[in-house]
Amino acid sequence: MIGNSGAADWFRNFGGAPDAAVRLLCLPHAGGSASFYFSVAKALSPSVEVLAVQYPGRQDRRKEPLIQDIATLADRITEALGAYRDKPLAIFGHSMGALTGFEVAQRLEAQGHGPVELFVSGRRAPSVSRDERWHLAGDAELLAEIKSHNAVGSELLDDPEMRASLLPTIRGDYRAVETYVHRPGASVGCPVTALTGDSDPKVTIDEALAWEAHTTGAFHSEVFSGGHFYLSHHQEAVLRTVSARMVVSAGTAA
Repeated sequence: MIGNSGAADWFRNFGGAPDAAVRLLCLPHAGGSASFYFSVAKALSPSVEVLAVQYPGRQDRRKEPLIQDIATLADRITEALGAYRDKPLAIFGHSMGALTGFEVAQRLEAQGHGPVELFVSGRRAPSVSRDERWHLAGDAELLAEIKSHNAVGSELLDDPEMRASLLPTIRGDYRAVETYVHRPGASVGCPVTALTGDSDPKVTIDEALAWEAHTTGAFHSEVFSGGHFYLSHHQEAVLRTVSARMVVSAGTAA
């Protein structure tokens, strides 16, 4: 069994904001790291305190074994969040982070400390399946798949040494996502907001809208122009939506 680390290992607080009334837990995409949300933390401070999740196996946690299972990853994150029960928490996850955030939200609700809102970005609903097996593809195929999404930092894969270092981590994350098993009827009670790009090859608008079936609370959706990493080009607009929804949901939960 993989042991759990402390909160300091799991979360990065780039923006400070100790006096913020609400926290936003941000979960990265496959192959991503906490630093993906550096600019988000700076933009939302001081009104929102951002906790960016650092998955094992990358950056300063690169020597730790990967967690190649969404349920186990969600268990570990939920355990580490025990240190952050003093103010309302919302969750934002992009792609792999959306699935993981959904699982974390369920665990928090089961403990009586559910989030005030779950934001799911760039990911189809858990009940919508596609037969994707990129984690079993050869390096060249996997590399082409990754680079097709034009993620910020994907140019690092052009360097042979960086590629050799990063590909195993990305493959492990893809395995976690592609072997995820949806439990029929699984849902959360908090409001859910689904965000997507109108030309994202990983999720259609209808697949994003299917998240509505996974909450007994309010459901909202917003579509932006762009592909899988639309949010890198629309950060200001995305954060306006997130901030507005958090104000409503945190006020309702108070």
